[in-house]
Amino acid sequence: MAINNVNNNGVPKTPLDNSKVSQQQSQNQTAVQQEAAAKSQAGKAPRQDSVSLTQSAQQLSQVQKKSTEAPVDQEKVDKLKKAIETGEYRVDPESLARKIARLEAQVFGIKS
Repeated sequence: MAINNVNNNGVPKTPLDNSKVSQQQSQNQTAVQQEAAAKSQAGKAPRQDSVSLTQSAQQLSQVQKKSTEAPVDQEKVDKLKKAIETGEYRVDPESLARKIARLEAQVFGIKS
């Protein structure tokens, strides 16, 4: 059994007009080229990125800057290095613990 003209409802197909097809393809190609050119020009425009630092980050940056500018007593540093290397440097654990606790209280706002 043969089935003819199923989608045409009995109407014969019109022949393709090749000139219209090639014209439409040309228009599509031109549109694609224009879109690519627009994207290329948009990519050349400067980006408007921005960065904002939190207050704590700004404070940390200031502390780091001050630490690099702070004077260093190189003679004292050399004396401590020598004492550590020779094993003469001793740490007082109770004093160290008090100083650590005081620093943490300052950092975290805890009253001691």
